Amino acid sequence: MAGASGSSLHYSLLFLPAPRRRGVVALHAYWQQLREAAAGASDPAIAGAQLAWWHGEVDRLYAGTPQHPVTQALAPHRDLGGLTRQGMLQVLDGMRMVAGPARFADAAALARHCRLAAGSIAEMTAGLCGMREPATADHARALGEGLQIVHILRELGEDARRGRIRLPLDDLERFGVAPADLLAGRYVDGFLPLMRCEAQRARDAFAEAARSLPPADPRAQHPGRIMAAIHIALLDELERDGFRVLHQRVALTPLRKLAIAWRTRMFPQTRAR
Repeated sequence: MAGASGSSLHYSLLFLPAPRRRGVVALHAYWQQLREAAAGASDPAIAGAQLAWWHGEVDRLYAGTPQHPVTQALAPHRDLGGLTRQGMLQVLDGMRMVAGPARFADAAALARHCRLAAGSIAEMTAGLCGMREPATADHARALGEGLQIVHILRELGEDARRGRIRLPLDDLERFGVAPADLLAGRYVDGFLPLMRCEAQRARDAFAEAARSLPPADPRAQHPGRIMAAIHIALLDELERDGFRVLHQRVALTPLRKLAIAWRTRMFPQTRAR
């Protein structure tokens, strides 16, 4: 459930006023529904049909006739700022890229998926949180890219068990990692360098997000900054563990997430590294 106690989203929203918090939780519930539709169906045709239904549901939301509990929860927040039909459809486009056995030819395709599937959510979240400066949208899109890459790295094993690979195929080739190695859960010699390369993409995205956040917006955008700090800590844990993600799922404890949230909120000028 989006925003459930113990989740990263829960801790990122601790200091957000309740009306805005409800809007962000509903928006992330929408993202989860699309993610489950894209990843949960073994048949790409079924995933495509489910995502097509959600396209129609977005249209119904903006026509004032939403049917799903998630879009009904979103309806009261359409005028709060940031929630747009275009943004919600961009998320759909990003999820269509991973419906079925996802394959990205190169880093540009991965970046496009991340910016659509997660950057659009981050940008709308920034609006719901009270975005003051237009340039904050650039910050949010970079933030979403970093968050999505960390998510992909952590879920690599689960994806492989479903026959999915969401890493650039040209990177796999460059480091001598065959798709079959990932699907079989084999830690071949090139696996660790490959993962370090992808992790650096996430770190670069977080650094870009930190650089592009206008000085007027750090307080209003603390939910995104907290999410970045939590995911950077998670990335550090994955790296310390040697990225042994093909057979296990690494997570931070709720207490550690709480500490990160408090520290990030109290020291808004802290920058992601």
